[in-house]
Amino acid sequence: MTSRRFTRLLTQVAFAVALAIGATLAVSIASPGAAFAQSSRDAGAEQFVQGQGQRIITLLSNPALSPPDKTRAFKAIVDQIADVPRITGFVLGKYARSITPAQMQRFAPIFRAYEQSVYETQLSNFHGRTLRVTGSVARRPGDVVVSTVISGGGLSQPLPVAWRVLGGGGSWKVVDVQASGVWLAITQQQDFVSTIDNHGGDIDALISQLQQQARRREAGGSN
Repeated sequence: MTSRRFTRLLTQVAFAVALAIGATLAVSIASPGAAFAQSSRDAGAEQFVQGQGQRIITLLSNPALSPPDKTRAFKAIVDQIADVPRITGFVLGKYARSITPAQMQRFAPIFRAYEQSVYETQLSNFHGRTLRVTGSVARRPGDVVVSTVISGGGLSQPLPVAWRVLGGGGSWKVVDVQASGVWLAITQQQDFVSTIDNHGGDIDALISQLQQQARRREAGGSN
């Protein structure tokens, strides 16, 4: 499971939305490693990541906030800036087309909590104070990978973090983050699909695993 790799960012999603997402995700959130359709930078996407990325780093490095307050504030930011319904459909891969409405009603909220925990853990581990955009690449209009570096705080050297954003104008949403060289949503999809495959296509097996991990987090355990 992905959570083991990152020990050290939905409310319930309507079933019809999940089906629509599952039918188009191969195009809308293809691997960032694929050939880029364009090479130009996107100033709007860069501005969005600069502002929201710094907002997150400032929050996570604030020593005046208690851990529970910090977590609540972080979850609120993620709900605002990330396209969580799209990510929810994406991580299910081929199973986004076969998940039942009842299963989606159980999967969506537990994945939302899981995703926020993964993003918070990854970005907190950097212990940085400043985020700076270093460039961007537009895969196609409205689909941009923005490169940043996080520095300051307890970091001995700047650390790179990339952000995959979709949108345009004044409306952008994060759909994936690359931390420590790993795209989180893509890796989650690989792990989730593998888990379901290993249980004979039983989506409930993945839901049960995420629920168990949530209970361990609530009890103070590790993922």
